[in-house]
Amino acid sequence: MATSRRDVLKLAGLALAGSSFPSIIVPKKTYAGINSETLKVGLIGCGGRGSGAAQQALNADPNVVLHAMGDIFSDKLEASLAGLKKVHGDKVKVDEGHKFLGFDAYQKVIDSGVDVVLLATPPHFRPLHLEAAVKAGKHIFCEKPVAVDAPGVRRVLEAAKLAKQKNLSLVSGFCWRYDEPKRASFGKILDGAIGEVNTVYNTYYTGLLWSFPRKEGWTDMEYQLRNWLYYTWLSGDHIVEQAVHSVDMMSWAFGDKEPISAIGTGGRQVRTDPAFGHIFDHFSITYEYADGAKGFHVSRQQANTDTSYLVESLGSKGRCMVDCSKRVHEIYYGPNKWKYDGPTSNMYQNEHNELFESIRKGKGHNDGEWMSRSTLLAIMGRMAAYTGKRITWEQALNSTEKLGPDTYSWDTPTPVAEVAKPGFTAFS
Repeated sequence: MATSRRDVLKLAGLALAGSSFPSIIVPKKTYAGINSETLKVGLIGCGGRGSGAAQQALNADPNVVLHAMGDIFSDKLEASLAGLKKVHGDKVKVDEGHKFLGFDAYQKVIDSGVDVVLLATPPHFRPLHLEAAVKAGKHIFCEKPVAVDAPGVRRVLEAAKLAKQKNLSLVSGFCWRYDEPKRASFGKILDGAIGEVNTVYNTYYTGLLWSFPRKEGWTDMEYQLRNWLYYTWLSGDHIVEQAVHSVDMMSWAFGDKEPISAIGTGGRQVRTDPAFGHIFDHFSITYEYADGAKGFHVSRQQANTDTSYLVESLGSKGRCMVDCSKRVHEIYYGPNKWKYDGPTSNMYQNEHNELFESIRKGKGHNDGEWMSRSTLLAIMGRMAAYTGKRITWEQALNSTEKLGPDTYSWDTPTPVAEVAKPGFTAFS
């Protein structure tokens, strides 16, 4: 990908990133003041992804301002604010009274008079934040995944239903759904170009990601929040937090129908240092569908290994390859051979362009149902790998396993869970 979802927006590079969007996206003139048509944006979660989302929101509409920001950590908020000001100048109108810190910062942002909220904290908090934003009548950009457990998914589904009733726009951070080549490719599949889809093979092979050494004075809660990738209660494990993109595209190829069950494996083979918490470093899951179709997902996060990021769909009349790394989008076997040669655009920017367009038109855009389904598919895969059991869709959806504490403070006990052992770890 030209712009990785993993890119952390460093201050030194933020201005360059801001100028890299196509000129048709960035208005020639932006309204720097506040009037009745101004849309006020609140950012909840000021890390690299949140900063990127704020930048794209400010690029999406000529009369929009960043009004409030919230985060657990002041250093994250201040770095994000400085970088956004450097790029967007007086479209960033976050004064001292609209910088919120702490576990309740999300609610303070929501209550600050904003029209749109950007949800980009670690995934554990997404259901809580999304529910609060919908209840308050805010339009939402919601990063993926939407939850780390089934109770969270159910909570999001209810919030999405309420958002639809309120005609609120809810746009998902499953970015490939907003990529023009992917829309064309999966559109061909859904239109029958490769016949009945019976097999989808998808990968997400990557290397190691960031981690931060523990500093003096950090509580267990702060250490885990700083390194949230490596704790299932915060991230859902990497099949849910990262590889869910490939699982989502698999679901897209199948027309977003529900599987009947999943079975698979996974483990912690080479990434065994305590710095990596307790999550797995590889997964292999088979999803089984009622009509006999199967989806095969494999993923890993291991250093010094080859990468792969693709979705290959096999149908009764042909095959379609979507390779995210090599930018391949083609039907390469069968009577309907095809290769994408149309325009491309920044998919992250497209998410926000379509969000703000829907708000301006008063037509609620709602990704809630399918983004929840794709998240649950990844959670279901984790359940199958952790337990070593075949997990049905109904079991996954109705699971009572709730990850993480009920209340949050810097001193909340956050014991590190044991590494899951298939055959011993129980399903709940």
